[in-house]
Amino acid sequence: MVAVRIIPCLDVKNGKVVKGVQFENLRIAGDPVENASYYCKEGADEIVFLDISATIEGRKTMVEVVKKVADVVFIPFTVGGGISTIKDIEDLLSNGADKVSINTSAVRNPKIIEEGAKRFGSQCIVVAIDGKKIDKDKWEVYIESGKTPTGLDVIEWAKKVEDLGAGEILLTSIDRDGTQEGYDIELTKKVSESVNIPVIASGGAGKLEHLYEAIVEGKASAILLASLLHFRILTIQEIKNYLKSKGIEVRKSE
Repeated sequence: MVAVRIIPCLDVKNGKVVKGVQFENLRIAGDPVENASYYCKEGADEIVFLDISATIEGRKTMVEVVKKVADVVFIPFTVGGGISTIKDIEDLLSNGADKVSINTSAVRNPKIIEEGAKRFGSQCIVVAIDGKKIDKDKWEVYIESGKTPTGLDVIEWAKKVEDLGAGEILLTSIDRDGTQEGYDIELTKKVSESVNIPVIASGGAGKLEHLYEAIVEGKASAILLASLLHFRILTIQEIKNYLKSKGIEVRKSE
């Protein structure tokens, strides 16, 4: 079994890390550079930085903040938000990002996945999928920070982005986001079993058991966390120790 990755997520708005519930009622959770540095030292396996208002505000990702974060982290660093062209991907990768996460633009122009993978390698292209349950065994893809339904089926879209060359899927349950009631295991499992690329589970972690469930039952390759870490409810080392005690292989913290 490949070691499971523990990934803090920095949702950034107006230059600050924020966290809400179902993408609403955002609370400030600190400075992105300070948080990134802290998590790197704590033993995080990767960092995800999402400029959550860039697409809605019609602007590009805050490259200057990305550069500052890249200067203080020495682990893989994924950046998303406001990416709509190959040039945007190139700019972020040249300013310290190791991967880019694309969501809204991937739905509007799927060729960006294919072109990005061909030019920079699949390992650099993460497609973020925000899903909301609309019926039994059916989830719809939402874009623009969870505000706009697309009519796309999450499972079918996941298969398509893999075919187009995405190297990884960042899967967020809008229904569970920020609730701390646990990941949507059914959704995570269905997507994980439908593709052959890694799936990062996101949305709903509230206790250690939830992480174990997402990995064992949901078959996630990695766990994305925000509230539990930002508000210092758990540390990365506590998470890794717990998972290790349950027989889950984790990466050793330096």
